[in-house]
Amino acid sequence: MIISSASDYRAAAKHKLPRFLFDYIDGGAYAEHTLGANTADLSSISLRQRILRKVDDLSLETTLFGQSQALPVVLSPVGLTGMYARRGEVQAAKAAANKGIPFCLSTVSVCPLEEVAAQTPGPLWFQLYVLKDRGFMRNVLERAQAAGVTTLVFTVDMPTPGARYRDAHSGMSGPYASPRRILQAMGKPQWAFDVGLRGRPHDLGNVSRYLGKATSLEDYVGWLAKNFDPSISWQDLEWIREFWQGPMIIKGILDPDDAKDAVRFGANGIVVSNHGGRQLDGVLSTARALPRIAQQVGSDLTVLVDSGIRSGLDVVRMLALGARGVLLGRAAVYALAAAGQGGVENLLDIFAQEMRVAMTLTGVTRIDQIDASNLVEDAR
Repeated sequence: MIISSASDYRAAAKHKLPRFLFDYIDGGAYAEHTLGANTADLSSISLRQRILRKVDDLSLETTLFGQSQALPVVLSPVGLTGMYARRGEVQAAKAAANKGIPFCLSTVSVCPLEEVAAQTPGPLWFQLYVLKDRGFMRNVLERAQAAGVTTLVFTVDMPTPGARYRDAHSGMSGPYASPRRILQAMGKPQWAFDVGLRGRPHDLGNVSRYLGKATSLEDYVGWLAKNFDPSISWQDLEWIREFWQGPMIIKGILDPDDAKDAVRFGANGIVVSNHGGRQLDGVLSTARALPRIAQQVGSDLTVLVDSGIRSGLDVVRMLALGARGVLLGRAAVYALAAAGQGGVENLLDIFAQEMRVAMTLTGVTRIDQIDASNLVEDAR
């Protein structure tokens, strides 16, 4: 199969993965309207094409939270990444390091913090959920600091799991889920051998270290549902802000008032995010939510964004809408599932080249030159 874009990697991942895993990463909440809007709204953003602007000396480098990086991109935290490729979090982290960008590890990764940190020379971020089990939160924060994690990403838009219809139909959840997954895996022998057999253990590495016992896919669904905390408020996060000495980013902001609360809280950054359309269907796409938020708080903290980004052109669009950088989730997991570490590295090369083309044809040579002036008037 010829690979030239993220959509090609999606098709390759769909061919290779058992259905329950493909639908888990590909799907969204309810009828998936926000999932679709994330990509549709972003692709509708029109850029100003400029000519004869002397753009031969072009650089994609930027700085986020005091660290230089080759692209304004971070590999986003994605739960169960280790089910998409053998020890998938390690492969993705190595790809990010080789391409000069950070990798963010999920709380519910297959590979534990220590395994990823030991094999990753690049900057490592860690994502933490708001959970009822404060003992786990403190334990994993202490382990993150010991492992050399530079930046904490605190996800706040999951006080309860979203309703994901695809998961019940695919076998990720619902009746007879386990035998359905086994049958699907048998129909994908390449995945079954490389990941299913050689990629073990398939547990929640960070949770298992804390509980002192192995955890299964059933534990993943049950443990998360039991531990999400709808009672959480900004005041409940104060101990984390006091404990964590590095940059702290609040992920899951869609409203300017919540962004202002993040400033008052003392966050170093926010991620404008609707969780990839996987939580509340019918909310704004991030492309529509981003400009107002960036206008409100962009000078007070670093504004990042995720959801719907499928190309380097989309990265440039998000920067023009007000972000300083993007988190890349689904597209990177598609590439990882299709071709492992090499696939992720190739995807990042594709994104970099697409960014160069977009910047050349909009007349900018530096990342910090990309702003609302690069948008046609009706897109601002």
